[in-house]
Amino acid sequence: MNTPLDKAISQFDQALRAVTGAVGKTPRQSPASSIETDALSDQEKTEAVRLMRVNHCGEVCAQALYQAQALVAKSPEVANHMRTAAIEEVDHLSWTEERIRELDGHVSYLNPFWYLASFGMGAVTGMLGDKINLGFVAATEDQVAGHLDDHLERLPKQDKKSQEILRQMRTDELAHKEMALSAGGTSFPTPIKQGMRMVSNLMTRTTYWI
Repeated sequence: MNTPLDKAISQFDQALRAVTGAVGKTPRQSPASSIETDALSDQEKTEAVRLMRVNHCGEVCAQALYQAQALVAKSPEVANHMRTAAIEEVDHLSWTEERIRELDGHVSYLNPFWYLASFGMGAVTGMLGDKINLGFVAATEDQVAGHLDDHLERLPKQDKKSQEILRQMRTDELAHKEMALSAGGTSFPTPIKQGMRMVSNLMTRTTYWI
């Protein structure tokens, strides 16, 4: 049986891997592994790296949110839901990290800050009860899907690898949204969603460059 110290060490290890871009390979193979991409110009490469860096940072935030929400969930069922979703999101971390390296880019230097901010946000929403906890997941995943749609439009047309990764991520995110709602999550009112969007936009604007 894991002791509190064991759990703390495991939590720290997960956080460190997430923020440094050291997740490595996961059992689920990248959807881009068999895709051929035409040669990209330097400008196209730079744009692809920046967009994939934003998506990687979004997955770092997702790890922090899910881990915090699992820690403070009121019921074991909801805690298990959060942990399962976090495990599935590790695939996205690995895929985006791998693609960034292939493009000779780097993950965001702001990842530690956004991880801590997201962990705190997840802990607060989790303490408000399971319906809010799950509702926050649904609202977050809905916004992520919107960002992915935007990035699919903005990626260089020749970058088939990045496009395929984002398409699979979008499918997974929407599945997590539906699972959260079907598990009893509440639908957030528009003003709260707008506030979440403002924070999300701040993250995307900063990590696009840094």
